Amino acid sequence: MPNRYDEVISEIAAYVCRGGEVGSDEAFRTARLTLMDSIGCALLALGFPACRDFVLFDNASSNISSGVPIPGTQANKSPENAAFDITTAIRWLDFNDTWLANEWGHPSDNFGAILSATHDRANIHRKDVFRMRDVFELAIRAYEIQGVLALDNAFNRVGIDHVLLVKVASAAVAAAIYSGNNEKIVASAVSHAWLDATLRTYRHAPNTNSRKSWAAGDATSRGLMLARFAMRGMRGVHTALTTPTYGFQDVWFNGRSVTLQRDFSSYVMENILFKVKYPAEFHGQTAVEAGVALHPQVVHRLDEIETVDIATQEPAIRIIDKVGTLSSPADRDHCIQYMTAVALINGNVTSEDYEEEASLDPRIDALRSKMVVAERSDYSREYLDPHRRSIANAIQVHFKDGRSTGEMEIRYPVGHRTRRTEAIPLLRNKFLNNLHSTYGDSTYAQRIGALFDDLQNLDEMTITDFMDALKLRPEDEGTGLN
Repeated sequence: MPNRYDEVISEIAAYVCRGGEVGSDEAFRTARLTLMDSIGCALLALGFPACRDFVLFDNASSNISSGVPIPGTQANKSPENAAFDITTAIRWLDFNDTWLANEWGHPSDNFGAILSATHDRANIHRKDVFRMRDVFELAIRAYEIQGVLALDNAFNRVGIDHVLLVKVASAAVAAAIYSGNNEKIVASAVSHAWLDATLRTYRHAPNTNSRKSWAAGDATSRGLMLARFAMRGMRGVHTALTTPTYGFQDVWFNGRSVTLQRDFSSYVMENILFKVKYPAEFHGQTAVEAGVALHPQVVHRLDEIETVDIATQEPAIRIIDKVGTLSSPADRDHCIQYMTAVALINGNVTSEDYEEEASLDPRIDALRSKMVVAERSDYSREYLDPHRRSIANAIQVHFKDGRSTGEMEIRYPVGHRTRRTEAIPLLRNKFLNNLHSTYGDSTYAQRIGALFDDLQNLDEMTITDFMDALKLRPEDEGTGLN
């Protein structure tokens, strides 16, 4: 039996257990925003019956006295169930932050494991209570693991879903939390996470379905579970990646090596992409921005439109270029034609626009049928350029009389690092709007809003106080979920 772990597994374990604080000042400022945004996304999603019913389905597991509080509910659950529910709510509406490279994903998916494991360990060891500054640092590390693995390795090209990277990152940080940064325990958990690759067929026709809303919850819960198994002495799989014939690289990755383009630091958190205004798959965010900008020129001439040209990057062609029937909200929010049509028609895109009732507007499919989507090579190059990391789209509308709008090109969405100053007040507004959309002007909404009034002071709050504050109290009944 080999005595050394594969290099990638060893580097992940060493990074997540590295002594001293990891992360630049910018990374910590951004980490505070990611948690605020993620909690807002989760609480907004719980206002949708499909999400609420899914999260609260198992009442028998909801009343564990020492369990992890589920934000926006009165439930306390086991760490694994809490990780599932928290991340599922964060992810449900496709409104949380994003990372794009050769692989893509949503690093805030890891908050389910981070919040659950830190709260759980604080209950186990009362003297070892985590403060929110620790939570933000753990987030920086989880984001970095998931994001750096995504830079060079296109798991989607061999049919593997990106939630594998959530599982790996969540296993790493949860094992570090439980073990007090024991590298052997972390490496064991991470090695087993690599054995759990998931097919992404549920994200593509003809099998597109709502699993995409809970797949990350499943992954972060599984990562936390593997961390707990490792704490029990579970033997690691030392060459989980490189074993000939049976290892990840030979079985799942066409014999290619899983590589790390850069050393782990805080690069991913510093460059994370926020969905500031529109709940839509991120490769289409600038298409939505362009559509909203063109809305005043076309809304009164919808019947006169001949064609709509959408110039985009190659990943958008592969992921969200869809024609024909769209069967669910999960299908619609991953269709560049649908989101662009709604933007052109309404001058905005909201989560409600993907629901069944909104999709019945005949103007949407009529406009979709006139759209021509094509790759623009420089957009694809700049998408992968580490110095640019653009997510460009351009929209031009042509009318039957031969006239057309100008081409509306947007290379960097408002959630991009280059537009961070513009985005920060908008993220705060998004957070408050998400709260009030579900809870109105209730005491609960005011209390949660106040938690994030001073992001700097939030650092000193304990994880137990933070999670307790997010829970609905009996006096909050009638303002949201019970």
